[in-house]
Amino acid sequence: MELRILDIKGNFTDKKVEFDENIFFKRSYDHSVYLEIKRFLSSQRQGTHKSKERGELSGSTRKLHRQKGTGGSRKGDIKNPIFRGGGRVFGPRPRKYLTKLNKRTKSSVRKFIIEQKLIQNQIKIIEDIEFNIPKTKFFLGILNSIKLKNKKLLMVLGEENKNLYLSSRNLKCFKLLNVNELDCFSLLNFPSIVFTENSIKKIHEFLSI
Repeated sequence: MELRILDIKGNFTDKKVEFDENIFFKRSYDHSVYLEIKRFLSSQRQGTHKSKERGELSGSTRKLHRQKGTGGSRKGDIKNPIFRGGGRVFGPRPRKYLTKLNKRTKSSVRKFIIEQKLIQNQIKIIEDIEFNIPKTKFFLGILNSIKLKNKKLLMVLGEENKNLYLSSRNLKCFKLLNVNELDCFSLLNFPSIVFTENSIKKIHEFLSI
């Protein structure tokens, strides 16, 4: 498989990137993708939820009325869970939602998603973008040139670019990541992905695992 590199005006250059089809899995990793996305989303949860139980409420422990002879049901103190404002039974407690997944499985999922994006022509490669100063208008012009303006888009850089980050941070439906920060959820969540030229070497490493 071969992809030609675009310049910032959206025109094809003479440079190209080749992907060896022999390194493709040629089989489905759907269940592994499910496990990795579930792990990622679970790790985003803070797990700080907490409700007060009966023993944690402040209030009197006096018995509301005598046990027998009133014609009503038996009652304990005012913190009883059956009363409004009483303690909650089996309420949520702080916990960690982290789950473990092997590094090899994570790498396989990332490789599988990138391969599927390549097969579906959802990946473009563009020359390295250099900004002297942050300029959102100029960056929107680049997106318009490659016909991805106002579309849900993930851009992956080979190295940190502060001016590019400042130029794009206010855009909706756009995410900028360093290649070392690339996660499977972002790869799957964005229908269109743009790799810069300096990130291709690292992407080849992902696919060669």
